[in-house]
Amino acid sequence: MTGQVHHVTHPLVQHKLTLMREASCPSGDFRRLLGEISMLLCYEVTRDLPLEQTPISTPLEPMMAPRIAGRKLVLAPVLRAGLGMLDGMLALVPAARVAHVGLYRDPATLQAVEYYFKAPPDVAERLVLILDPMFATGHSAVAAVDRFKARGCRDIRFVSLLAVPEGLAHFHAHHPDVPVWTAAIDRQLDDHSYIRPGLGDAGDRMWGTK
Repeated sequence: MTGQVHHVTHPLVQHKLTLMREASCPSGDFRRLLGEISMLLCYEVTRDLPLEQTPISTPLEPMMAPRIAGRKLVLAPVLRAGLGMLDGMLALVPAARVAHVGLYRDPATLQAVEYYFKAPPDVAERLVLILDPMFATGHSAVAAVDRFKARGCRDIRFVSLLAVPEGLAHFHAHHPDVPVWTAAIDRQLDDHSYIRPGLGDAGDRMWGTK
């Protein structure tokens, strides 16, 4: 962990990520592994959620027991690759609300272009976890956070599979208050803004498209 960047080095996360990086990993296995890693990342990113004591009754006696305080969080996948992270997180927090952010990268300018946004009406009162496997240039990440901040959100966390130093620097130049959780910080971006060594295009590998 460095500053606002949390590098999740759990052995299970790293092992599963290695399997995903293999060029021979089939789409079905890629999706399954991404879901499994996402569940583990969810465990890490929510470890400091506030708790409150509440009265319950066990089969033997009443007691005070901890429950998560406040409103349920919002999971916000960035379409389309972010959808691959959603089911794993929902398996861990099934009561979470879901927002959707549609962004694509303009191939000429590399800037993020929004084409869809839908969020719960009370999203500003909830913790928002933005999900996108590939944290490359950081432009899409900045645009996604911009959109939620415009809706009044102040408790935002970003969760990715891979990141690179230049993308993280660009992101935190715009949003120094938003922490990032990632399974790996790779070497660099290439001339086409692909993460190196990376794992290719997460959306294409997940859905079997080119």
